[in-house]
This record gives sequence, C-alpha cells and structure tokens, in this order.
Amino acid sequence: MVPVVNESVEVTAPDYFLSTVSIPLAERGYYVFPVNLVKRVLEDEGLADASLVHSAPAGKICNIFGADSVLYVTIKAWNAQYVVLTTTVNVRLNYAIKDCKTGDTLWEHEQAMAYTPQNSNTGHPLGNLVAMAITAAMTKAAPNYVPLARQANALTFSTEGVAIPVGPYALSEVN
Repeated sequence: MVPVVNESVEVTAPDYFLSTVSIPLAERGYYVFPVNLVKRVLEDEGLADASLVHSAPAGKICNIFGADSVLYVTIKAWNAQYVVLTTTVNVRLNYAIKDCKTGDTLWEHEQAMAYTPQNSNTGHPLGNLVAMAITAAMTKAAPNYVPLARQANALTFSTEGVAIPVGPYALSEVN
C-alpha cells in the first residue's frame, strides 16, 4: 500500500483513508507494511509526493520493499454536500493492484459510498425543520468519513464478483 493520491479538496482525506485500509487488506491475505514506514522510505527514495509514487514504475516501488505487487488507491471524492436541509457525505475511491515485474494492472475497482443522516420526527412540523437544519449543519461542519471509507474497503475487499483477489497469506476461510 503506497501513499494515496487525493483528487478531493479535503486535505486530510489520505491520512484518514490510510487509517482504514491496513486491517481489511491484511485480513484478505496480503502483507501490509506500516503506512508511515512506507511513506518515510519513499520520501528517502525521492518519492515524497503520492502523485510521484503513482507515476513511478511499479517495479521501482516493489524493488524498494521486495514486493510482488502494489496497491494504488486514488481518492476521487471525499466531501459533504449540503442541499436544502440535508447533508450527504460522499466517498469515492479507485483501487488498483499492479504487478511488479510487468507493471500491468492485475485488478481494479471503483467504490462509492454515501451517507445522509436520518432525521427523527418530533411530531411538530416546525420542530422537524429546526432539527433537520441542525443535523445538516452539524454533518456539514464535521463530517465523519471514516465509517464510509471502512464500508468502501469492506465491500471492495470482500464482495463476491468484484473483490480484491485473495492474497498469498490468506487463511483458508477467506477463499
């Protein structure tokens, strides 16, 4: 897992995303280097920016770590959209595994998730509007992307038909 390319406007998106990906990837049978270690080693190799890492030949990245393949992730969307009296939190991620020897893409998947908080009915129309406005404002002010990123990873790594291929360290129950 190399640093994530962030195409969203949310500066903290890569750090939050990286906190969600290691465990489900390891559970699928892949050896996962600690993300901070990978970032530091790549910086020492002159690849301080995630875009540089993604554009470098896969073989170069793999030689540094002795890997057979590498997972690249691009954050396409990581935002909260406010519409009238609701806020929807969106996450859209593109995953790709590349072969270290050939640089070929072995697997690729895009996953999108959205969450809109449900408002409870107070029994009073004006109270409902006020509650909806407060809920929307709170969600917009401090959206919680981490649960959506975890769901996106879970679906990407385990949904039959689109799941990431089982890694070499998978337990037999994963198959």
